[in-house]
Amino acid sequence: MKVMESHQFDPKQLTGRNRRLLYEWRQLEKGLDGHRDITLTVNRRNSEGLPTSYLVDYHLRSICGVEHVAELNESGVENKPLFATGFKMMIDLPVNYPCVDAPPSLYFLTTDTTGEPIPHPWHPNIRYFGDFAGRVCINMADTYTDLLWGVERVASYLRYDTYHAMMESPYPEDLKVAAWVMRQGEPKEWIYFEQ
Repeated sequence: MKVMESHQFDPKQLTGRNRRLLYEWRQLEKGLDGHRDITLTVNRRNSEGLPTSYLVDYHLRSICGVEHVAELNESGVENKPLFATGFKMMIDLPVNYPCVDAPPSLYFLTTDTTGEPIPHPWHPNIRYFGDFAGRVCINMADTYTDLLWGVERVASYLRYDTYHAMMESPYPEDLKVAAWVMRQGEPKEWIYFEQ
């Protein structure tokens, strides 16, 4: 069994936000221990040494785009899915987290450290196009429980076990991808792939 780094901290010595940060860290370490398809790295820490940012690596095969993207959803054009294995998601916790008005920010990296594009998910609940590419929409904030829940929900997005593509509340994060899911992905069964 792997030694959990978070166990070096005593929750009785912490108050408020730091106690919550430790709770989340321990939940993530425990919940992801033994997962071969999801790994977690602490990306940034506060002055007390508790994580305020994580890098989550998903070692899953998922859709990362489509053929003929310039002609997306045009009549008579098949936009077959393209696949990649391995996606990187950042979790950033704002200074006033876990206040109700300070949810965690979950987003997939779309470029590497040199600025070169890297595959990121093609999913209606993850922004693919535009300035906010990579942003993850968990949908309905009142269903949020903890960071582990969010990490596992995103894994279900990548497997296409969970998605919301209907043009109704709660709306998809990327409307173009959602239209592809409704017009091509579902009817041609492209989103029903085996991991």
